[in-house]
Amino acid sequence: HNGFITVDNEKMSKSRGNVVNPDDIVREYGADTMRLYEMFLGDFEKAAPWDPKAIKGCKRFLDRVWKLMDMMTDEKGVSRDMAYDVHTCIKKVSEDYERMKYNTAISAMMTLVNQFYARGSVTRGEMRVLLQLLNPVAPHITEEINELCGLGSELVRAPWPQYDEKALVKDEVEIAVQVNGKVRGRVMVPSDLTRDAANDFFAANEETRKLLAGLTVKRMVYVPGRLLNVVV
Repeated sequence: HNGFITVDNEKMSKSRGNVVNPDDIVREYGADTMRLYEMFLGDFEKAAPWDPKAIKGCKRFLDRVWKLMDMMTDEKGVSRDMAYDVHTCIKKVSEDYERMKYNTAISAMMTLVNQFYARGSVTRGEMRVLLQLLNPVAPHITEEINELCGLGSELVRAPWPQYDEKALVKDEVEIAVQVNGKVRGRVMVPSDLTRDAANDFFAANEETRKLLAGLTVKRMVYVPGRLLNVVV
């Protein structure tokens, strides 16, 4: 650890009298919140400021993980519509833990939790994966949820989740539709759509036809996986 923790732009140290007692944080927010915040501070090789507001943010995140139990379904595996997000998170967290990039690993898990809330549900299989990924950082709450929900053996003794390479490729991607250089909307297209097949696809695509209704198309330029530029 080459970085320093700073308070009001000064290095945290006993000599300056600006040291924060972790026991005080644990009493108010719990040990898992303290651990999570320490890992979320930033790159371990760089200086990071101590921010009490961010501690509260970490507590809110753990509260959201706890409340996922209220929207958990009986499905055992990872649902098809969440396969890309879940396996991408497994890959990201696994690699970041190995590199001691805990802050970006936690960010990836926060994003995954947001996606569960946006969908309004989480399967038992998805919950188990999330708990396994979060367990090294927040062991108490994750083991408690795992036991309450009967999701399997103790997380600390379970094999680390493995990602599926095939699941890391989306079936569809969202691209922007530009008309004379200005973005007019966004449409979903197959991730493997080629330039050669683009004209036929967009001519038959209902969303694209709505965006171009009443316009005389002179030329279409498709950039695979990124955008469709239409000259009218």
